[in-house]
Amino acid sequence: QVQLVESGGGLVQAGGSLRLSCAASGLTFGWYTMGWFRRAPGKEREFVGAITWSGLSTYYADSVKGRFTVSRDNAKNTVYLQMNTLKPEDTAVYYCAADKFGPGNNVPDHRYDYWGQGTQVTVSS
Repeated sequence: QVQLVESGGGLVQAGGSLRLSCAASGLTFGWYTMGWFRRAPGKEREFVGAITWSGLSTYYADSVKGRFTVSRDNAKNTVYLQMNTLKPEDTAVYYCAADKFGPGNNVPDHRYDYWGQGTQVTVSS
């Protein structure tokens, strides 16, 4: 049974930082491109960033480029989202997702095979 479990969310002031983790089990982690998505209240789920299965490429939404960094540790079956210079508009539930050998870029969320349950990030002004 595949499981993706996010952690690291919480309440932070604007300008602060958080690091989210997503621990994967039940799959061959190195075969999967890992994506991060978020859903803000009243809005649709949106792409945040992704790292390819090879770890060679990362992709980001324009809204987070230069502030967020996606990385992975295949030895720990874990993908990370380092979020710096957080803004109130970053407030959302953050989800990780896995896409087998996916390209990572311009991939609709319905292509992702597995999803975590999400972790809440709240940025106060």
